[in-house]
Amino acid sequence: MSASAPAGTDSSAPHGHPEEGFFRKYLWSTDHKIIAMQYLLTGMAMALIGGFTVYAFRMQVAFPGESVPGFGQVTPGAYNALVTSHGTVMIFWVAMPVLIAAFGNYLIPLMIGCDDMVFPRLNRLSYQIFLLSAVVFIATFFVDGGAFGGAWTAYPPLSTKPEYSLTPLGAPLWLIAVALEFVAFLIGGINFVTTVMNSRAPGMKMFDVPIVVWMIIAASILFMASIGPLIAGAMMMLMDQLAGTHFYDPTQGGDPVLWQHLFWFFGHPEVYVVLFPALGIVAEVITVFARKKLFAYKTVLYTAIGTCVLSFFVWAHHQFVAGIDPRMANVFSVTTLLISVPIAEMLFVFIATLYGGSIRLATPMLWALAFLVEFLLGGVTGIFLGASAADIYFHDTYFVVAHFHYTFFPIAFIAVFAGLTYWFPKMFGRMMNETLGKIHFWGTVIPFNFIFIPLFITGASGDHRRIYNYNHFPDLARPELQDLRVLATVALVVLLAFQLVFLVNFFWSMRKGRKAEANPWKANTLEWAAASPPPHGNFAELPTVYRGPYEYSVPDRPDDYWPQHMPG
Repeated sequence: MSASAPAGTDSSAPHGHPEEGFFRKYLWSTDHKIIAMQYLLTGMAMALIGGFTVYAFRMQVAFPGESVPGFGQVTPGAYNALVTSHGTVMIFWVAMPVLIAAFGNYLIPLMIGCDDMVFPRLNRLSYQIFLLSAVVFIATFFVDGGAFGGAWTAYPPLSTKPEYSLTPLGAPLWLIAVALEFVAFLIGGINFVTTVMNSRAPGMKMFDVPIVVWMIIAASILFMASIGPLIAGAMMMLMDQLAGTHFYDPTQGGDPVLWQHLFWFFGHPEVYVVLFPALGIVAEVITVFARKKLFAYKTVLYTAIGTCVLSFFVWAHHQFVAGIDPRMANVFSVTTLLISVPIAEMLFVFIATLYGGSIRLATPMLWALAFLVEFLLGGVTGIFLGASAADIYFHDTYFVVAHFHYTFFPIAFIAVFAGLTYWFPKMFGRMMNETLGKIHFWGTVIPFNFIFIPLFITGASGDHRRIYNYNHFPDLARPELQDLRVLATVALVVLLAFQLVFLVNFFWSMRKGRKAEANPWKANTLEWAAASPPPHGNFAELPTVYRGPYEYSVPDRPDDYWPQHMPG
């Protein structure tokens, strides 16, 4: 059966793939698993860049004017470029490629029981465009004037006038890189949705699809639905930069706030674009390591759909200080608080799944539990910012930075570590080292809290974000707050150092780790019916599905799991 064969068709037809040479297998591959690894490794490489940039500018904040080891003197222009690059890389070149493209490419065909994506060449093209976007972005560091320094939100006129940003080439190249990345994900999203709709294994009904697959599909559709206005806005910005137009220039009849509307109309749904795959990963891990059926499976799906719709009605809470009509501010305050309800409901569904379970605290489960705790802290602190009166004070302070990282770090890193440690045996046929895994876990989660809890305090005390040197502002340069800035920076250095433990564990275990059993976690989903690692084509014989993915601890069964493809 081909990858594009619809659900319910005969699976006995041959679907083998010829042996490929090195070039076609690794550099020009159409195998969804190789493409997933390419996305994953590219995302990991970009995370190193993002980690180095935050190290450099946080050292400048903690020890202003001193030479940063490994970087040198941080000038004001370099500081702006570092802050901009950190935010851009972590959102567009780490979170999205790893959570959506890497996990989506790897898991979707395996978990729905087909041999590949329905459009394998289009899948390859999506990665090639993504790689080009990363190359263009990295090139901004080496052009005249350096990398773009207008912040990752690219507000005009800073982003449109080179005499303001001082990056005449970096600004348009940054915009082109982001645009290319969007094209790559639009192509990939079409592939994901079409594959799930048309290539499910015989017997797999819509509600037999694992929740992580549904979440990646929801994220892909949400991305496709929200990106259009930003693409239009980006074209206008590029014309302002290069063609002398004035869409965002108020002195020539333009409106800089227009960009804020176009950006955040995409930017807030984007939060859920990366959140949904993270929630799906956490759900899969929790059910396996609690040996419990996922509580309220259908409710989670309907809640995700409702969240997608509601996410289009909250964007202007980013603009409470941009001159918004107070009557509209009230509307967006209400919708912002409302959207916390479905997200909280999904998290409490996961907690209900844990209740009464036979919980095993393996490394993937530790990451999943940490996600629940840290993300809930991020959600609670977001309530302050959703209220327009409170946001007037907190806006553009480190309180916002801390809140954002308490939501985004669990999404982009904690959930990713949960997924990588869980599916590592499937990807490489070997087990990661549990001791190193737990050292990495504690060495990440503890410093993370020591970074951002102090920033909540400094932000609530009035610390503005993106300040190059607080000594330039006597009212802000308070010694008691400087101690907290130093504490946050030292904790950051500790957290970054512990990521070396993960890298050693990951790459060492890939070659030398203990060989994994066929189904080491005793899970039910279809990917564990394939060999580890799966060959091109995935399954020796495409499976048939008999039940849902979460039948754990079923009474009167000798085993506490019941794989989807096992009859009876």
